[in-house]
Amino acid sequence: MTRSSRFDQLRTELAHGMSLRSVPQGLSRGLMAAVLAVCGMTAHAADKVTVQLKWLPQAQFAGYYVAQAKGYYKAEGLDVTIKPGGPDIGPAQVIAGNGADVIVDWMPSALASREAGVPLVNIAQVFNQSGLMLTCKKSSGVTSPKDLKGKTLGVWYGGNEYPFLNWMAKLGYKPDTDIKILKQGFNVDPLLQNQAACISTMIYNEYWQVVDAGVKESDLVTFFYEKEGVATLEDGLYVMEAKLKDPAFVARMGKFLKATFKGWNDAVKDPEGAAKIVVAADTSGSATLKVQKRQMENVAKLITNAGTAKMGYLEPAAYERTVKVLLAGGSSPVIKKDPGKAAMTHVVWEAASK
Repeated sequence: MTRSSRFDQLRTELAHGMSLRSVPQGLSRGLMAAVLAVCGMTAHAADKVTVQLKWLPQAQFAGYYVAQAKGYYKAEGLDVTIKPGGPDIGPAQVIAGNGADVIVDWMPSALASREAGVPLVNIAQVFNQSGLMLTCKKSSGVTSPKDLKGKTLGVWYGGNEYPFLNWMAKLGYKPDTDIKILKQGFNVDPLLQNQAACISTMIYNEYWQVVDAGVKESDLVTFFYEKEGVATLEDGLYVMEAKLKDPAFVARMGKFLKATFKGWNDAVKDPEGAAKIVVAADTSGSATLKVQKRQMENVAKLITNAGTAKMGYLEPAAYERTVKVLLAGGSSPVIKKDPGKAAMTHVVWEAASK
Protein backbone atom coordinates (compact mmCIF):
# COMPACT_ATOMS: atom_id res chain seq x y z
CA MET A 1 0.00 0.00 0.00
CA THR A 2 1.40 3.42 -0.92
CA ARG A 3 1.92 6.18 1.67
CA SER A 4 -0.86 8.19 0.02
CA SER A 5 -3.44 5.39 0.13
CA ARG A 6 -2.50 4.56 3.75
CA PHE A 7 -3.05 8.23 4.62
CA ASP A 8 -6.56 8.17 3.10
CA GLN A 9 -7.42 4.87 4.83
CA LEU A 10 -6.37 6.14 8.27
CA ARG A 11 -8.23 9.40 7.80
CA THR A 12 -11.42 7.49 6.99
CA GLU A 13 -10.99 5.08 9.90
CA LEU A 14 -10.34 7.87 12.40
CA ALA A 15 -13.36 9.74 11.11
CA HIS A 16 -15.48 6.67 11.88
CA GLY A 17 -14.26 6.31 15.42
CA MET A 18 -11.19 4.02 15.21
CA SER A 19 -9.21 4.15 18.45
CA LEU A 20 -5.73 5.62 18.30
CA ARG A 21 -4.56 2.47 20.15
CA SER A 22 -5.29 0.41 17.06
CA VAL A 23 -2.96 2.47 14.88
CA PRO A 24 0.05 0.35 13.85
CA GLN A 25 3.08 1.09 16.00
CA GLY A 26 5.27 1.38 12.95
CA LEU A 27 3.32 4.34 11.56
CA SER A 28 5.60 7.32 11.15
CA ARG A 29 4.93 10.25 13.47
CA GLY A 30 4.83 12.59 10.47
CA LEU A 31 2.07 10.63 8.75
CA MET A 32 0.08 10.29 11.97
CA ALA A 33 0.34 14.04 12.63
CA ALA A 34 -0.83 14.81 9.10
CA VAL A 35 -3.85 12.51 9.46
CA LEU A 36 -4.85 14.09 12.78
CA ALA A 37 -4.42 17.60 11.38
CA VAL A 38 -6.66 16.93 8.41
CA CYS A 39 -9.29 15.27 10.60
CA GLY A 40 -9.25 18.26 12.93
CA MET A 41 -9.56 20.70 10.06
CA THR A 42 -12.48 18.77 8.64
CA ALA A 43 -14.30 18.64 11.96
CA HIS A 44 -13.82 22.31 12.80
CA ALA A 45 -13.98 24.06 9.43
CA ALA A 46 -16.07 27.19 9.91
CA ASP A 47 -19.08 27.77 7.65
CA LYS A 48 -18.61 30.92 5.59
CA VAL A 49 -21.34 33.57 5.58
CA THR A 50 -21.22 36.91 3.76
CA VAL A 51 -23.58 39.67 4.82
CA GLN A 52 -24.05 42.80 2.69
CA LEU A 53 -24.94 45.94 4.63
CA LYS A 54 -27.13 48.74 3.27
CA TRP A 55 -24.66 51.52 4.07
CA LEU A 56 -21.20 52.36 5.37
CA PRO A 57 -19.95 51.19 8.79
CA GLN A 58 -21.97 52.99 11.46
CA ALA A 59 -24.06 52.19 14.53
CA GLN A 60 -27.03 51.41 12.29
CA PHE A 61 -25.27 48.05 11.85
CA ALA A 62 -23.65 47.81 15.28
CA GLY A 63 -25.11 44.40 16.10
CA TYR A 64 -23.21 42.70 13.29
CA TYR A 65 -19.91 44.32 14.20
CA VAL A 66 -20.40 43.56 17.90
CA ALA A 67 -21.17 39.90 17.14
CA GLN A 68 -18.02 39.75 15.03
CA ALA A 69 -15.77 41.52 17.54
CA LYS A 70 -16.99 39.52 20.54
CA GLY A 71 -16.59 36.18 18.78
CA TYR A 72 -20.28 35.30 18.72
CA TYR A 73 -20.15 34.23 15.08
CA LYS A 74 -17.01 32.19 15.68
CA ALA A 75 -18.67 30.49 18.67
CA GLU A 76 -21.44 29.33 16.29
CA GLY A 77 -18.87 27.87 13.92
CA LEU A 78 -19.21 30.69 11.40
CA ASP A 79 -16.64 32.65 9.43
CA VAL A 80 -18.59 35.85 8.70
CA THR A 81 -17.57 38.53 6.22
CA ILE A 82 -19.31 41.89 6.69
CA LYS A 83 -19.41 43.90 3.46
CA PRO A 84 -20.10 47.64 3.90
CA GLY A 85 -22.61 49.29 1.58
CA GLY A 86 -22.43 52.70 -0.06
CA PRO A 87 -24.19 55.11 -2.42
CA ASP A 88 -23.49 52.91 -5.45
CA ILE A 89 -24.18 49.55 -3.83
CA GLY A 90 -27.61 47.94 -4.05
CA PRO A 91 -27.88 44.99 -1.64
CA ALA A 92 -30.47 43.26 -3.84
CA GLN A 93 -28.14 43.40 -6.83
CA VAL A 94 -25.25 42.08 -4.75
CA ILE A 95 -27.13 39.01 -3.54
CA ALA A 96 -28.63 38.42 -7.00
CA GLY A 97 -25.07 38.25 -8.31
CA ASN A 98 -24.07 35.75 -5.58
CA GLY A 99 -21.99 38.38 -3.82
CA ALA A 100 -23.64 37.71 -0.45
CA ASP A 101 -25.61 35.05 1.41
CA VAL A 102 -27.77 37.52 3.30
CA ILE A 103 -28.41 41.26 3.01
CA VAL A 104 -29.64 44.11 5.17
CA ASP A 105 -32.35 46.04 3.36
CA TRP A 106 -35.55 48.01 3.89
CA MET A 107 -38.73 46.11 3.14
CA PRO A 108 -40.01 48.55 0.46
CA SER A 109 -36.81 48.09 -1.51
CA ALA A 110 -36.73 44.32 -0.92
CA LEU A 111 -40.34 43.79 -2.04
CA ALA A 112 -39.87 46.03 -5.08
CA SER A 113 -36.78 43.98 -5.99
CA ARG A 114 -38.77 40.77 -5.53
CA GLU A 115 -41.46 41.98 -7.89
CA ALA A 116 -38.74 42.95 -10.37
CA GLY A 117 -37.36 39.42 -10.41
CA VAL A 118 -35.02 39.10 -7.42
CA PRO A 119 -36.90 36.62 -5.13
CA LEU A 120 -35.92 37.98 -1.72
CA VAL A 121 -37.43 36.58 1.48
CA ASN A 122 -37.32 38.22 4.91
CA ILE A 123 -35.84 35.88 7.54
CA ALA A 124 -35.66 38.38 10.42
CA GLN A 125 -36.71 41.94 11.23
CA VAL A 126 -34.12 43.67 13.41
CA PHE A 127 -35.67 47.16 13.42
CA ASN A 128 -39.35 46.95 14.35
CA GLN A 129 -39.82 50.75 14.37
CA SER A 130 -39.10 53.29 11.62
CA GLY A 131 -36.48 56.00 12.06
CA LEU A 132 -37.26 57.81 8.80
CA MET A 133 -38.53 61.36 8.87
CA LEU A 134 -38.74 64.55 6.86
CA THR A 135 -36.88 67.41 8.52
CA CYS A 136 -37.79 71.00 7.60
CA LYS A 137 -36.69 74.46 8.56
CA LYS A 138 -39.50 76.43 10.20
CA SER A 139 -38.33 79.46 8.24
CA SER A 140 -39.50 77.71 5.04
CA GLY A 141 -43.09 78.09 6.21
CA VAL A 142 -43.68 74.38 6.78
CA THR A 143 -45.48 73.53 10.02
CA SER A 144 -47.80 70.72 8.87
CA PRO A 145 -48.06 68.27 5.94
CA LYS A 146 -50.45 70.59 4.07
CA ASP A 147 -47.65 73.16 3.90
CA LEU A 148 -45.52 70.79 1.80
CA LYS A 149 -47.49 71.69 -1.32
CA GLY A 150 -45.43 73.85 -3.66
CA LYS A 151 -42.21 73.14 -1.78
CA THR A 152 -38.94 71.53 -2.86
CA LEU A 153 -38.35 68.35 -0.88
CA GLY A 154 -35.13 66.38 -0.66
CA VAL A 155 -35.70 62.65 -1.20
CA TRP A 156 -33.32 59.71 -1.14
CA TYR A 157 -33.57 57.29 -4.03
CA GLY A 158 -32.05 53.88 -4.60
CA GLY A 159 -35.01 52.16 -2.94
CA ASN A 160 -35.42 54.69 -0.13
CA GLU A 161 -37.95 56.82 -2.00
CA TYR A 162 -40.87 54.40 -1.72
CA PRO A 163 -42.23 55.44 1.70
CA PHE A 164 -42.05 59.11 0.67
CA LEU A 165 -43.88 58.54 -2.62
CA ASN A 166 -46.57 56.63 -0.78
CA TRP A 167 -46.98 59.47 1.72
CA MET A 168 -47.32 62.03 -1.07
CA ALA A 169 -49.93 59.84 -2.80
CA LYS A 170 -51.85 59.68 0.48
CA LEU A 171 -51.75 63.48 0.71
CA GLY A 172 -52.84 63.75 -2.92
CA TYR A 173 -49.64 65.52 -4.00
CA LYS A 174 -48.20 64.64 -7.39
CA PRO A 175 -44.45 64.96 -7.93
CA ASP A 176 -43.46 67.76 -10.34
CA THR A 177 -47.01 69.13 -10.12
CA ASP A 178 -47.80 69.78 -6.46
CA ILE A 179 -44.30 69.31 -5.09
CA LYS A 180 -40.80 69.45 -6.52
CA ILE A 181 -38.52 66.54 -5.68
CA LEU A 182 -34.82 67.16 -5.25
CA LYS A 183 -32.90 63.92 -5.63
CA GLN A 184 -31.00 64.13 -2.38
CA GLY A 185 -27.48 62.84 -1.93
CA PHE A 186 -26.60 61.18 1.33
CA ASN A 187 -25.89 64.47 3.07
CA VAL A 188 -27.85 67.39 4.51
CA ASP A 189 -26.50 70.17 2.28
CA PRO A 190 -29.83 70.94 0.52
CA LEU A 191 -31.34 72.05 3.85
CA LEU A 192 -28.27 73.89 5.08
CA GLN A 193 -27.92 75.73 1.76
CA ASN A 194 -31.68 76.42 1.50
CA GLN A 195 -31.99 74.41 -1.71
CA ALA A 196 -34.94 72.54 -0.20
CA ALA A 197 -37.55 73.32 2.43
CA CYS A 198 -37.28 69.80 3.81
CA ILE A 199 -34.95 66.83 3.46
CA SER A 200 -34.96 63.14 4.26
CA THR A 201 -33.25 62.24 7.52
CA MET A 202 -32.95 59.33 9.92
CA ILE A 203 -33.43 59.99 13.62
CA TYR A 204 -30.11 58.30 14.32
CA ASN A 205 -28.02 60.01 11.66
CA GLU A 206 -28.78 62.92 9.32
CA TYR A 207 -31.05 64.78 11.74
CA TRP A 208 -28.08 65.18 14.07
CA GLN A 209 -25.85 66.25 11.19
CA VAL A 210 -28.19 69.21 10.73
CA VAL A 211 -27.98 70.04 14.43
CA ASP A 212 -24.19 69.60 14.47
CA ALA A 213 -23.99 72.03 11.55
CA GLY A 214 -25.37 74.75 13.83
CA VAL A 215 -29.13 74.65 13.23
CA LYS A 216 -31.05 74.79 16.51
CA GLU A 217 -33.55 72.02 17.16
CA SER A 218 -36.11 74.72 17.97
CA ASP A 219 -35.76 76.00 14.40
CA LEU A 220 -36.68 72.61 12.92
CA VAL A 221 -39.94 70.76 12.41
CA THR A 222 -39.96 67.02 11.81
CA PHE A 223 -42.48 64.58 10.38
CA PHE A 224 -41.97 60.98 11.45
CA TYR A 225 -43.26 58.51 8.89
CA GLU A 226 -44.33 56.32 11.81
CA LYS A 227 -46.63 59.06 13.12
CA GLU A 228 -47.91 59.94 9.63
CA GLY A 229 -49.18 56.39 9.22
CA VAL A 230 -46.97 55.59 6.23
CA ALA A 231 -44.06 53.94 8.02
CA THR A 232 -42.72 50.79 6.47
CA LEU A 233 -40.31 48.27 7.94
CA GLU A 234 -36.68 49.22 7.59
CA ASP A 235 -33.56 47.20 8.41
CA GLY A 236 -34.39 43.52 7.98
CA LEU A 237 -32.41 40.47 6.83
CA TYR A 238 -33.15 38.90 3.46
CA VAL A 239 -31.99 35.82 1.56
CA MET A 240 -32.78 34.33 -1.84
CA GLU A 241 -35.90 32.17 -1.80
CA ALA A 242 -34.32 29.15 -3.49
CA LYS A 243 -31.65 28.88 -0.79
CA LEU A 244 -34.31 28.19 1.84
CA LYS A 245 -34.95 24.78 0.28
CA ASP A 246 -31.51 23.68 1.53
CA PRO A 247 -31.68 22.48 5.19
CA ALA A 248 -27.95 23.13 5.60
CA PHE A 249 -28.40 26.75 4.52
CA VAL A 250 -31.32 27.22 6.92
CA ALA A 251 -29.23 25.78 9.76
CA ARG A 252 -26.30 28.05 8.90
CA MET A 253 -28.54 31.12 8.76
CA GLY A 254 -30.11 30.07 12.06
CA LYS A 255 -26.67 30.20 13.67
CA PHE A 256 -26.04 33.54 12.00
CA LEU A 257 -29.26 34.99 13.44
CA LYS A 258 -28.56 33.60 16.90
CA ALA A 259 -25.15 35.28 17.04
CA THR A 260 -26.44 38.47 15.40
CA PHE A 261 -29.26 38.87 17.92
CA LYS A 262 -26.75 38.43 20.73
CA GLY A 263 -24.66 41.20 19.20
CA TRP A 264 -27.66 43.52 18.92
CA ASN A 265 -28.76 42.84 22.49
CA ASP A 266 -25.29 43.82 23.70
CA ALA A 267 -25.25 46.93 21.51
CA VAL A 268 -28.58 48.15 22.88
CA LYS A 269 -27.44 47.57 26.48
CA ASP A 270 -24.04 49.20 25.98
CA PRO A 271 -24.18 51.95 23.31
CA GLU A 272 -20.70 53.26 24.12
CA GLY A 273 -19.12 49.82 23.91
CA ALA A 274 -20.88 49.20 20.59
CA ALA A 275 -19.76 52.61 19.31
CA LYS A 276 -16.12 51.79 20.05
CA ILE A 277 -16.42 48.59 18.02
CA VAL A 278 -18.05 50.44 15.10
CA VAL A 279 -15.35 53.12 15.10
CA ALA A 280 -12.69 50.40 15.02
CA ALA A 281 -14.45 48.76 12.05
CA ASP A 282 -14.54 51.97 10.01
CA THR A 283 -11.34 51.79 7.95
CA SER A 284 -11.96 55.28 6.53
CA GLY A 285 -11.34 56.79 9.96
CA SER A 286 -14.31 59.16 9.63
CA ALA A 287 -16.43 57.65 12.41
CA THR A 288 -16.12 59.23 15.85
CA LEU A 289 -17.03 57.81 19.24
CA LYS A 290 -19.30 60.76 20.13
CA VAL A 291 -21.36 60.51 16.94
CA GLN A 292 -21.57 56.70 16.91
CA LYS A 293 -22.59 56.54 20.58
CA ARG A 294 -25.39 59.03 19.95
CA GLN A 295 -26.42 57.12 16.86
CA MET A 296 -26.53 53.84 18.77
CA GLU A 297 -28.67 55.41 21.49
CA ASN A 298 -31.20 56.44 18.82
CA VAL A 299 -30.99 53.14 16.95
CA ALA A 300 -31.86 51.39 20.21
CA LYS A 301 -35.22 53.18 20.19
CA LEU A 302 -36.09 51.36 16.95
CA ILE A 303 -35.37 47.89 18.36
CA THR A 304 -38.01 47.60 21.06
CA ASN A 305 -37.74 43.79 21.15
CA ALA A 306 -34.07 43.79 22.13
CA GLY A 307 -33.36 41.54 25.10
CA THR A 308 -36.62 39.62 24.68
CA ALA A 309 -37.56 36.30 23.11
CA LYS A 310 -39.10 38.26 20.24
CA MET A 311 -35.83 39.84 19.11
CA GLY A 312 -35.71 39.80 15.31
CA TYR A 313 -39.19 38.32 14.93
CA LEU A 314 -41.14 39.69 11.97
CA GLU A 315 -44.67 40.32 13.17
CA PRO A 316 -47.09 39.25 10.42
CA ALA A 317 -49.29 42.29 11.14
CA ALA A 318 -46.34 44.65 10.61
CA TYR A 319 -45.46 42.88 7.39
CA GLU A 320 -49.03 43.11 6.12
CA ARG A 321 -49.23 46.80 7.07
CA THR A 322 -46.08 47.52 5.08
CA VAL A 323 -47.42 45.64 2.05
CA LYS A 324 -50.68 47.58 2.29
CA VAL A 325 -48.82 50.90 2.42
CA LEU A 326 -46.74 49.95 -0.61
CA LEU A 327 -49.78 48.90 -2.63
CA ALA A 328 -51.65 52.13 -1.84
CA GLY A 329 -49.66 54.37 -4.13
CA GLY A 330 -52.48 55.50 -6.38
CA SER A 331 -51.39 55.50 -10.02
CA SER A 332 -47.79 54.67 -9.09
CA PRO A 333 -47.75 52.07 -6.28
CA VAL A 334 -44.40 50.75 -5.06
CA ILE A 335 -45.54 47.20 -5.80
CA LYS A 336 -48.49 46.14 -7.95
CA LYS A 337 -49.16 42.69 -6.50
CA ASP A 338 -49.42 41.48 -2.93
CA PRO A 339 -46.51 39.02 -2.47
CA GLY A 340 -48.47 37.19 0.21
CA LYS A 341 -46.59 35.06 2.70
CA ALA A 342 -44.01 33.99 0.12
CA ALA A 343 -41.84 37.04 0.88
CA MET A 344 -41.42 36.21 4.56
CA THR A 345 -40.58 33.17 6.66
CA HIS A 346 -40.05 32.34 10.32
CA VAL A 347 -38.24 29.06 9.66
CA VAL A 348 -34.76 30.56 10.11
CA TRP A 349 -35.81 32.63 13.13
CA GLU A 350 -37.21 29.45 14.70
CA ALA A 351 -33.94 27.63 14.01
CA ALA A 352 -32.11 30.44 15.78
CA SER A 353 -34.41 30.16 18.79
CA LYS A 354 -33.64 26.49 19.46
